[in-house]
Amino acid sequence: MNPIAMQLNADPWILSALREDMPGEDVSTAAVMPQARQGRVELLCKQDGVLAGLDVFARVFHLLDGDAHIEPLCRDGEEIHAGQLLATVTGDIRALLSGERVALNFLQRMSGIATYTRQMARLLEGTGVTLLDTRKTTPNFRVFEKYAVRMGGGRNHRTGLSDGVLLKDNHIAAAGGVAQAVAMARAYAPFVRKIEVETETLQQVEEAVRAGADIIMLDNMTDEEMRRAVALIDGRAKTECSGNITLENAKRVAGLGVDYVSCGALTHSAPILDLSMKNLRPLDGEGRP
Repeated sequence: MNPIAMQLNADPWILSALREDMPGEDVSTAAVMPQARQGRVELLCKQDGVLAGLDVFARVFHLLDGDAHIEPLCRDGEEIHAGQLLATVTGDIRALLSGERVALNFLQRMSGIATYTRQMARLLEGTGVTLLDTRKTTPNFRVFEKYAVRMGGGRNHRTGLSDGVLLKDNHIAAAGGVAQAVAMARAYAPFVRKIEVETETLQQVEEAVRAGADIIMLDNMTDEEMRRAVALIDGRAKTECSGNITLENAKRVAGLGVDYVSCGALTHSAPILDLSMKNLRPLDGEGRP
């Protein structure tokens, strides 16, 4: 993750997580390590998967100890395997102990998302379909989860509501119809912004095409409905399939002719990847165990 982006977008959430875990002092660490002492600990992989978030992991320790040093042995986006040594962390033992859980929480969550995304992205290889995530993310964790999706081989949809126009069912209801909603969006949004319309029926697809939508989302449609919708649109707009996309049906859906497949499960249902910090060793003045 870019260092400037890290400080601007990630540091506040990392510090918040540290404060949540350590609202006062770390009583356990204060008891066994009352004075500063250098140490080294290993980051180990316990499960095959895809790594994501190593810079965030390292940043936890840098925020607790500005002199902490992380020696990475692999990079984000790489496939990792059970038993593999991923990195070593050297620094004040108090920082290593106090930051361990928060650092692992970030890294395990992000690596789990990258792993799940890689599995789905592989199913779509060769289809010409782009895999997208959604805004179904953990509150205050979106910057990390969206990054993890990219490391897994997916693409980001909208990072937030300010990024683009997506007229969903309730927007359409508020505006009085598809045509009205698209016309109002065209009048309000900057001309460089694309307008996407969520549709649930073939009639709404027809209305979206006539209104000049740039992207038409086919939401929770049957396979037959999606085939008919793609034929009806006939290249006049990009098409996105959404709704209950899983590892079991992703490739089948991609074969229906859509341009994009968006999947909320990438961020809301991916299991964590099992990682661990082990073999903590105090160091002498020369940096030796």
